[in-house]
Amino acid sequence: MGLAVGIVGLPNVGKSTLFNAITNASVEAQNYPFCTIDPHTGVVPVPDSRLGVLAKISGTERLIYATIAFTDIAGLVRGAAAGEGLGNQFLSSIRETAVMAHVVRCFVDDNIVHVHGQVDPLADMETIELELMLADLEVANRAVETQSKRIKSNDKDEVKKHQLLCRIRDGLMANQAVRSMKGDPDEWEMITGYQFLTAKPVILVANVSEQELVSPSPLVQAVANRAQQMGYGMITVCAALEAELANMDPVEKQAFLADFGIAESGLDQLSREAFQLLGLQTYLTTGVKETRAWTIAKGDTAPQAAGVIHTDFEKGFIRANVVSFDTFVSCGGWKGAKEKGLVRQEGKEYVMQDGDVVEFLCQTNAGSGKK
Repeated sequence: MGLAVGIVGLPNVGKSTLFNAITNASVEAQNYPFCTIDPHTGVVPVPDSRLGVLAKISGTERLIYATIAFTDIAGLVRGAAAGEGLGNQFLSSIRETAVMAHVVRCFVDDNIVHVHGQVDPLADMETIELELMLADLEVANRAVETQSKRIKSNDKDEVKKHQLLCRIRDGLMANQAVRSMKGDPDEWEMITGYQFLTAKPVILVANVSEQELVSPSPLVQAVANRAQQMGYGMITVCAALEAELANMDPVEKQAFLADFGIAESGLDQLSREAFQLLGLQTYLTTGVKETRAWTIAKGDTAPQAAGVIHTDFEKGFIRANVVSFDTFVSCGGWKGAKEKGLVRQEGKEYVMQDGDVVEFLCQTNAGSGKK
């Protein structure tokens, strides 16, 4: 299961600086709007200290982390939905992501131009949200027009879809984001293909100065209040500081963060918030050849989790040998956990838990085997 996060915001808020830092990429970050001419994507491992622990116990040859794809999208301005600035050519890039990380400028720096002349995070957020709603409204209008032709057959599903699209269109016209509209989950499955921008979960990223990491400003509190009001995720980062962290080794990085009283890097925070908003978790497999983290949805059963490794494993699922991470470590691996009778044999109804260490027994065309 791939996880894609789109980094959005106004020009000159620190999007590309943050993107460069968390992906250790080299996208140009300059003090003028629209320096990002094309969307840039970087795939990065999700930090997970458990893998190193398991690898040491199993004598693993390689570690494979879960990943997140970050896409840095050019700064949006008023009128973007109508093509202003570099406009709607970038809105399509956001549609392909699962979560939007909305970088909001909460620092004051006279040397960095604000596209609207003053630092006002609430106004900035409203600008971006309005442009996304206008882009969604354009999609909804076209969808309703197309769907109107399909309901002539009086097919119940087509009629229901038409009604839902009309409700979405009307809500957008009333300045209501799609994510705030209520409905039956099964009903909403019918319109997932439209990839409405304002249906996506949002993480507000308050970009602050180094001083404000220690002592948050009223601007940061305003963003926090907005996040709580709207049900968004939120993190506070200093993109400039994250850029300094990018080239440090893990020991230096932890010491550097500790000096600022920070427990997690920007990547750590973004990963955690994205997983939480999307209802994701990881389970672990380990052996001599590799130790690996696999991303699944909370509530997935053992066969569904096996299917993330290979679709044949879900079809041919027999059982799962499961032990918690803490138990696996305390027992010194599979052998010790089995000798103590702490490895559980779980069937098709078992609901996976975050941090489960698993062996799957499956029947495939090549015969039965473990993974």
